[in-house]
Amino acid sequence: MSLRAGHTGLNVTDLDRSLAFYRDVLGLPVITEGKEGDRRYAFLGEGPRPLLTLWQQAQDSYDTERAGLHHLALEVDTIEKVREYETALRAYGVEFAHQGVVAHREGGASGGIFFHDPDGTRLEITAPTGADGASAPHGSAPTCGFF
Repeated sequence: MSLRAGHTGLNVTDLDRSLAFYRDVLGLPVITEGKEGDRRYAFLGEGPRPLLTLWQQAQDSYDTERAGLHHLALEVDTIEKVREYETALRAYGVEFAHQGVVAHREGGASGGIFFHDPDGTRLEITAPTGADGASAPHGSAPTCGFF
C-alpha cells in the first residue's frame, strides 16, 4: 500500500475572508470556486491538483479542544523564503504562536514560523534546513506539538 497526502480540506466561517488570506497573503492560486445553495467552496493550489480546499460551513472558529485537524504544515525550500512569508504575514496582522523563526527541536536544522489563519486554525511554514541556532519553544516536545 502506497499512500501519499492529497489535499487538506478546511471548514471556514467566511470564504471571502479565508480566500483573501490563503490567496492574497500566502499566494495560493484559486483553481476553482463553486457553491451549493448558500454554501460556498474553493480549491487552491498549483495546476490541476489542489493543495487546499476551503468549505464555508463552519459556525465557529477553530477549537483546539476538539478532535480533528491539529495544524496544517506547509514547506518551502529555504529559511529565507520562510522569512519572506513571515514579513507578509506580519504586514497582514496575523497572530503568531512564537516570535520569529523557531527550530522544530532544540539544536535542529529544520524550523519555521507558526501562526493562525482568520478562523484560528494553526499553520506552520517550514524549511528543512537553515534554522540552525534558532531556539525551540519547548524543551523536549516538537515545536509543532502542544499548544
